[in-house]
Amino acid sequence: MSAAATPPNKNQVIDGCKAVLEQNQRDGGFTAPAEGLYPHQWLWDSCFIAIGLAEYDVPRAQTELRNLLRGQWSNGMIPHMIFADGDEHKRDRNIWQSWRNPHAPDGLATSGLTQPPMLAEAVVRVGAKLTLTERRSWYQDMYPALTAYHRWIYAERDPHNEGLALLIHPWESGLDNSPPWIEQLHQHSRPWWVSAIDVLKLDSAVRFLRRDTKHVPPGQRIDDIDAILYFTIIQRFRRKNWDINRILSRSIFSFIDLPFNCILIRANQHLQDIAKTIGRTLPEDLARSIEKSNSALDTLWDGYSSQYYSQTFITHSPDATPTIGTLLPLYAGTITPERAKELVAMLTDPAQFGGAYPVPSVPFNSRWYKELGYWQGPTWINTNWLIADGLRRYGYDTEARAVEQASIDVVTKHGPYEYFSAKNGVPAGARNFSWTAALIIDMLKRR
Repeated sequence: MSAAATPPNKNQVIDGCKAVLEQNQRDGGFTAPAEGLYPHQWLWDSCFIAIGLAEYDVPRAQTELRNLLRGQWSNGMIPHMIFADGDEHKRDRNIWQSWRNPHAPDGLATSGLTQPPMLAEAVVRVGAKLTLTERRSWYQDMYPALTAYHRWIYAERDPHNEGLALLIHPWESGLDNSPPWIEQLHQHSRPWWVSAIDVLKLDSAVRFLRRDTKHVPPGQRIDDIDAILYFTIIQRFRRKNWDINRILSRSIFSFIDLPFNCILIRANQHLQDIAKTIGRTLPEDLARSIEKSNSALDTLWDGYSSQYYSQTFITHSPDATPTIGTLLPLYAGTITPERAKELVAMLTDPAQFGGAYPVPSVPFNSRWYKELGYWQGPTWINTNWLIADGLRRYGYDTEARAVEQASIDVVTKHGPYEYFSAKNGVPAGARNFSWTAALIIDMLKRR
């Protein structure tokens, strides 16, 4: 858009975002995150997409979420990807080979990992658009799968019954190359041959295997060496048939991820509300785990720096690398007002997260900060949405509105890109990104 052009009004922005969601809809009823780069169905993408769809097309939002349940494993896991059909995606399906695990669904290829459990939030947001009778029916339909998923998280990812879930791969966090994960990756998962590639500067030779850098400049994606390391982990897990007991028996690369657990805690609250609405009682084991989670988040607080951090699972040592994750306990909603106040001070500090287009995924004063470096600097609309929701529930309406307005402004100016510079709003990543479009619709409709 030129400087002299008249900016689109609210309805025009909404219409443009709807067009993106229409363009990215696929046969079978799911919405791909973006053309070309992301051809499959992703777990938390579809949840954010359904939240936007619910503002104008509730049946399609319901279909989006029901389609996620196609991929649910018999042990309760909801995988982070359900692969699209077609010969062009055969290589993706063969990389993962989910069929090696007896719990994987028959006749459907998925990943063997999960992603932040946004499903309960999306179910409730869709339910809010229904009459009470319709809502109860909707909740009845979704409750068994939701309960099974949350029970799986605690059964397989909380082996010490501490109330916090561990993750086994950076992709499970959703914040794929967030600095704490990269640090852990370099410390614990670097085969000799990958080190040799790095030393000999041969990493560019493997770039032709990557789909993402064919659509987006390499500088805006995960580093080549890190991408290789990500796939070496997948190979190891595949050899273990995606069996969590075998994976954890010899794994030193497992992480108590702060953002994931904040989202889990909020999802638990929604699940409790869903159960109450339909007159159900949560299984005792799940109810006990939920109770532990609410207080366990406090163990991730570092009093010296007044921040929350992720932890290594084996030693429970904090990874004292500040990222946007430290703000997400606002979304969890279980921290004290005093700690919420400290997080809001960080959010509005220009040296940390208070940029022209907040909220950067890594604070400006971090040695990790890269303006357009995927999850190492740019602003993402989905984390803005989560933070704004948390701010509002703690009574910080002005701050929540500022985060939302910055999100709306940058998308109005540039369109629904995957992410944006927190300094000047320059768009980056995939164009016509679905969750950006969906969440801007939600923000604008609620105004």
